Amino acid sequence: MRMSDLVAKYITEMLDEQNGSAEIQRNELAGNLGCVPSQINYVITSRFTPEQGYIVESRRGGGGYIRISRVSMDRGTAIMHIINSVGNSLDKASAEAMLNNMVNRSIIQLSVAKVMASALSDRALHTVEQEKRDSLRADLFKNMLLAIS
Repeated sequence: MRMSDLVAKYITEMLDEQNGSAEIQRNELAGNLGCVPSQINYVITSRFTPEQGYIVESRRGGGGYIRISRVSMDRGTAIMHIINSVGNSLDKASAEAMLNNMVNRSIIQLSVAKVMASALSDRALHTVEQEKRDSLRADLFKNMLLAIS
């Protein structure tokens, strides 16, 4: 398991144990996990984003902390939030990450995510010019989400 996966798993477990909100000290967590503080930053900025249903607050300084809270929202609100976060371009890896997150948060079922991932794959979009593919993928993704919301 990669270090970033271990850090994410550790933080997720903290959130589960503490009813969806956890305060961490970056240096302390890095020391506990045997990594550098910048790896903690990377995981937080890439995996605990508002688009993925988290609020992150930080306070710098000697007694600084990072507070991560899982946002509770109904399915429709979550889907609209995801649609609004997509923008005009969506690469395959980001689409898959968003789909996995929606499955993990029980926003969509795994079978729906698999169908969407297949339709959004590079293989399905191979006839579209490479420079236009991510734009089409974003439009398809948003329209699929609108259809199931």
